Amino acid sequence: MPTNPFQVRNEAEILSPSLLVYPDRIFRNLERMLQIAGGPERLRPHVKTHKLPEVVGMQISQGIGKFKCATIAECEMTAGSGARDVLLAHQPTGPNAARLRFLADRFPRVTWGTVVDDPGVVEILSALFAEAPDPLQVYLDLDCGMRRSGIAPGAEAFALCKKIEGARGLALAGLHAYDGHNHEPDLEKRTAKCDADFAPVLAFQKELNAAGMAVPQLVAGGSPTFPIHARHEGRECSPGTTVLWDAGYGRACADLPFEPAAVLLTRVISKPGADRLCFDLGHKAVAADKPLPRACVVGLEDATHGVHSEEHLVLKTSAASDWAVGDCAYAIPEHICPTVALHDEVWVVSDGVAAARWEVSARRRRLGV
Repeated sequence: MPTNPFQVRNEAEILSPSLLVYPDRIFRNLERMLQIAGGPERLRPHVKTHKLPEVVGMQISQGIGKFKCATIAECEMTAGSGARDVLLAHQPTGPNAARLRFLADRFPRVTWGTVVDDPGVVEILSALFAEAPDPLQVYLDLDCGMRRSGIAPGAEAFALCKKIEGARGLALAGLHAYDGHNHEPDLEKRTAKCDADFAPVLAFQKELNAAGMAVPQLVAGGSPTFPIHARHEGRECSPGTTVLWDAGYGRACADLPFEPAAVLLTRVISKPGADRLCFDLGHKAVAADKPLPRACVVGLEDATHGVHSEEHLVLKTSAASDWAVGDCAYAIPEHICPTVALHDEVWVVSDGVAAARWEVSARRRRLGV
């Protein structure tokens, strides 16, 4: 079996399946993010990929102070890790609105923000923050083509900005526009699509400024379009996957200079045929939101992925005779973000040894709030 750069010397001590992270690779990815962005102030990285306070700490050590989160638990973890500015990029409804106010009281040194696209939510947030020491920074969530959340630029969006501007306890901080639908493999086509999708956003921003509504911030993009947005002044870039990377983006965005920093250690548990290997890498250990293959097994990149169930992954390969039951393999997830969320902890690899463990604390829906 070929060697690989992810192999650890203490495999016998590691349960399988387990998720391993490599801080040296994470640091190199952070350096590349900073180089592309031109400095830490241009970055507002998303924590949804890793959900780890240690990684937030690594980012803070590089001068990054602003972060984006998808859940209240992620917000709490990020604030508790020392962030100075936290944006909840998920419109808070139900109890989450009050939980956000509670976080603002618990972490008063943090600048708190959220996205909205609904006037009713603006009223709820205004009532909650009317007596707060500091206003909640509100970003209008614009739909720039993903058709998932947000409001289209236009008259309705303009009226909503006016409502935010006049609401007690709230401050119109800027615009948020996520183009997560843009996965064009060709950089030139990806750039053209990004520019076309953002033309209405920029026109709307100019309209607001002309009307006297200052919207100083434009939080833009995800990982595939990160380098494109980074070329434009006045945009905060919020990539998330870039810190750990995965096989999906590695294939779809081959132009991006990031390296996998998280892999799954798995073992052969059965050889159900002369050309088949069964690993303990079911979809309770690796995300199953994508079509097969859902992981790239190092050394078996050309294998055909067959049965993938809760606890099993079967590969068909002519190299099956090279493997024995109990052998370890290392798999790069197709989609790292939901894969991390399946694990209570990660092993931390240093100098070829998995020694420490970090708790994936923000995988939970509730921490202290």
